[in-house]
Amino acid sequence: MTRPKPESVQVVKQRRDAALRALVNGVPYIQFLGVEFDRRGDELTAVLPFSDKVIGNPLLPALHGGCTAAFLEITAIIELAWASLWEEMEAGRLDPTTLHPTHLPRLPKTIDFTVDYLRSGLPRDAYARARINRLGRRYASVHVEAWQDNRSRLFAQATGHFLMPDPDE
Repeated sequence: MTRPKPESVQVVKQRRDAALRALVNGVPYIQFLGVEFDRRGDELTAVLPFSDKVIGNPLLPALHGGCTAAFLEITAIIELAWASLWEEMEAGRLDPTTLHPTHLPRLPKTIDFTVDYLRSGLPRDAYARARINRLGRRYASVHVEAWQDNRSRLFAQATGHFLMPDPDE
């Protein structure tokens, strides 16, 4: 009995990148803020490139608190959606080439989201990573950390609870 030949690394990477791109392009607010996602395996790092539109206090200057909160919430939601897509994709139940911003799985809905502003966000690129604490069929809990120059020097963190979409809908 012969085993099927495994897919090449490039094909797997292209499939994963296409799925992430479709997921991110399906949310217009992500494009408005200019948030990008760097994928390494199943780990995502969100990047908020600096621009004048994200400044809240031009005298300091500092990142706008609402922009910071939105960046953290986007990171959490995309991480949850990516974790769901990842399982489907790796099990072979999802073909990412069929993903299109108009035909995406439904995104999780925020139940509550608490942000801790630890220091002012400086006028430079910001990074964030989300860690899923619990992911069930209907409920998820996520912790997000954001930093700029030094990963160990956070400028904001958040905890959120989300209602997961029904996979049958």
